[in-house]
Amino acid sequence: MAGSLNKVLLIGRLGADPEIKQMVNGKNVARLSIATSQSWKDKTSGERKEKTEWHRVVIFNEGLVNVVQQYLKKGANVYVEGQLSTRKWKDESSGQDKYSTEIVLQGYNSSLTMLDGRSKNENSNLVKENKSSLPNENVDNASSDLDDEIPF
Repeated sequence: MAGSLNKVLLIGRLGADPEIKQMVNGKNVARLSIATSQSWKDKTSGERKEKTEWHRVVIFNEGLVNVVQQYLKKGANVYVEGQLSTRKWKDESSGQDKYSTEIVLQGYNSSLTMLDGRSKNENSNLVKENKSSLPNENVDNASSDLDDEIPF
């Protein structure tokens, strides 16, 4: 069908640690549960209200699965870009058909970006490590050198 587009963009927080499973073909797949929220002020009561939506995200892209496995934990703020997919399955206990709608990240049409930065303590430790690696230079003096004219 020409002129159609299946693209989902989400920014939200992980509601649980990522689940990594191995498929029959030996490759890993990651499953995420992402919460997005919207808040508003109720016009009649003036009360602050909030609604949270939960989204299932399945990642087949091996590189992204590795990133998820190494760096993401519950509460992480992420941006995901993928496609909406609905799959049909049979409930073993009742025999009824069930449906799951998920955001699938697979191939080149998908991305995952970690939006949380490093904590201040991690940044200060990083700067301390860099200070010790500079031979005979004081980093405070180096910052005053930045005011010099550029030689080109």
